[in-house]
Amino acid sequence: MNGAKRPERFISELTRDTLALILAGGRGSRLEQLTLWRAKPAVPFGGKFRIIDFPLSNCVNSGIRRIGVLTQYKAHSLLLHIQRGWGQLSGQFGEFVELLPAQQRLETSWYAGTADAVWQNLDIISAHNPEYVLILAGDHIYKMDYGPMLAAHVTRQADVTVGCFEVPVGEASGFGVMGVDDELRIHSFVEKPAEPPPMPGRSDVALCSMGIYVFNTRFLFEQLYKDADTRGSKHDFGRDIIPGLLERYRAFAYPFVDPATGGQAYWRDVGTLDAYYAANMDLVGVTPELNLYDTEWPIWTLQEQVPPAKFVFDDDGRRGMAVDSVVSGGCIISGATVRRSLLFTNVHIEAGAQVQECVVLPQVKIGEGCRIRRAIVERGCVIPPGMVIGEDPAADAQRFSVTPGGVTLVIPEMLGQALHHAR
Repeated sequence: MNGAKRPERFISELTRDTLALILAGGRGSRLEQLTLWRAKPAVPFGGKFRIIDFPLSNCVNSGIRRIGVLTQYKAHSLLLHIQRGWGQLSGQFGEFVELLPAQQRLETSWYAGTADAVWQNLDIISAHNPEYVLILAGDHIYKMDYGPMLAAHVTRQADVTVGCFEVPVGEASGFGVMGVDDELRIHSFVEKPAEPPPMPGRSDVALCSMGIYVFNTRFLFEQLYKDADTRGSKHDFGRDIIPGLLERYRAFAYPFVDPATGGQAYWRDVGTLDAYYAANMDLVGVTPELNLYDTEWPIWTLQEQVPPAKFVFDDDGRRGMAVDSVVSGGCIISGATVRRSLLFTNVHIEAGAQVQECVVLPQVKIGEGCRIRRAIVERGCVIPPGMVIGEDPAADAQRFSVTPGGVTLVIPEMLGQALHHAR
């Protein structure tokens, strides 16, 4: 190669010189009672994972082994999960997942926005001395190799690169939308515009921010100092930092595409109960778009020590069975029927119960003869024998929470059970 670096070597050097910061302090209020006692990144997903496991796994799989997780809102369960499940990185080789809770290091207030969260940890970032800082949202579901994005950032001599995905123009007003030229240089960035600008040559789609940014470290520090001194700033990357640098500096978009097909890759913002339910339910399909069985890009998580799932009784009227479902370890289906549902760890379902099209979080007990359909059942719920959920929306709305899409959310408090349960 006449002395030129191989592409994989080039990328590995970039990932080694990168510090990833995962912004995991948000409440996620649109998830309603699912974030009553936990931050959105700590919400369980996919049978055994937490939402935060996806950006963490993406970092590790990409070769980025220096990671800071910035926390704030009701972070106890998130901190426990990371401490117990993400201690495998080797400190002697400079690898770590470092917890950065809001602690008023530079200000007397808590994190006021995404940029302020990074600003308040500048001394820690500086101590790690990275060449590049990769800033990630901690509350999205996707699998992405960040190495090629870093390579594109360096090759273009960019000051900042923004990860983006394609959204139909009619649906893009809920996102930060970028206007770009033919070389993907960003010339405008607007949060939730009423009329989103389409991509060049594509009148049907807009480029929307994924909440992923690559900064040259020195440049990031300059922009954060400037923003901290700007009166009226919301101290947010999407609202303030990115729009404020477009005229003078080199900002580029990096479309997130499937390397195998060249089309839009899988990315989900599970920010509403209906979106959360749909993304989980997709996993019970024969060939879901999100492949959790991919050994080349595994999603790492805390491996709880639980026994295998168990299905007992094979009598007429009392047959333990699950069809078109995902059933996690520790579950016991005892003479009950489960159809097209996703059961998290340690769910016990008693004789005669029927569970259909449900997402059941860990440590739930469903009593004899219950009928539950199109529901999200929160961790720790004990459903009394004979209870019917999901068949009468009006009755459900009086006891539980019913989404616009007709999904019923059940949490222990709605059943008159223990408070402060969620982890």
